[in-house]
Amino acid sequence: MKYRTIKEMEPQQADTLCKIRNIQRAIISFETQLEKKYQLCLNEAMLLCTLRKNKYMSSGEIAEALGLTCSNTSKVIKSVENKKLVERINGDEDRRQMYFSLSKPGYDKLSSIKCDEIAIPSPLSNILQLNL
Repeated sequence: MKYRTIKEMEPQQADTLCKIRNIQRAIISFETQLEKKYQLCLNEAMLLCTLRKNKYMSSGEIAEALGLTCSNTSKVIKSVENKKLVERINGDEDRRQMYFSLSKPGYDKLSSIKCDEIAIPSPLSNILQLNL
């Protein structure tokens, strides 16, 4: 199989790749600013948002909601637990089952995040304007 270089691709294909690269760079830039201002990575912030919408969730449910592997989800949960932003809750019927919920500091942290105070790079702001 012969691999084509960007120059050998159809102009539209190369344009699509460049747009995806620009979106990826914009996300990295946004996450860097988020971490600097709020001491949260994007996955941690997404976890807090998810728990705000769903009062209690298992780690499997969180993984599915965030689109992360179970291993990565465990790391994100552990990180926000260490920051005291989420709490572990044992299941009512099966005490071995663990659920996670936002703590009071977690609600406060989430409420403090003002995305308009972070420069949203144009590729992301264009997508956000589409109301996806």
